[in-house]
Amino acid sequence: MVTGAGDGIGATAARTFAKHGATVALLGRTQKKLEAVYDAIEQDGGPTPIIAVLDFAKAEADDYQDVAEAIEKEFGRLDGLLHNAGLLGTLSPIAHYNPATWLEVMHVNVNAQFILTQALLPLIKKSADARIVFTSSGVGRKGRAYWGAYAVSKFATEGLMQTLADELDDVRVNCINPGATRTAMRKAAYPGEDPSTLLTPADIMLPYLYLIGPDSQGISGTSFDCQ
Repeated sequence: MVTGAGDGIGATAARTFAKHGATVALLGRTQKKLEAVYDAIEQDGGPTPIIAVLDFAKAEADDYQDVAEAIEKEFGRLDGLLHNAGLLGTLSPIAHYNPATWLEVMHVNVNAQFILTQALLPLIKKSADARIVFTSSGVGRKGRAYWGAYAVSKFATEGLMQTLADELDDVRVNCINPGATRTAMRKAAYPGEDPSTLLTPADIMLPYLYLIGPDSQGISGTSFDCQ
């Protein structure tokens, strides 16, 4: 399963995993975008994916269970989970940060990942080669002025990964930091930046393949940089 699979890194990761033989569950909030990725995977000749529409900002607990039940009914297990979906929020000093925006970013970037992981863990534990990959950031390791809730949420993501990795002997759990990549989120954070100077999502896929594939067996509790 890839969250935030409708565009950017999530869409590229889903297509890349499919090209390497994975049957991918595409999870996102926009049906039309997910359908476009679905079609691209089929055109690439990959295994037929499935689509799960879920808006983390609005989802209730039952909605996460519905996703888990759909995966169980279709496949009986889940071999891998890439937590890619996330919100940037606003770049603002803490003193002026909007509390509603803060709560939304923390919910989507941290709480939703916890709830989805918890709902899917029984299926993940049925896999003989289970792996969970969270998406981190450089500002989730060293705080940076004005990055507000996004930075704090990524610190929390690192902590969730480490805690889960320490708890689970039969699932490898790691973080990946994509770095400066040509995405809509990067453009929102750095509107004056020349996008041609940045790597594309396709350029950074090897670390994703490593962590979600069999080569990373025995590696858990680690945070990786793509660049």
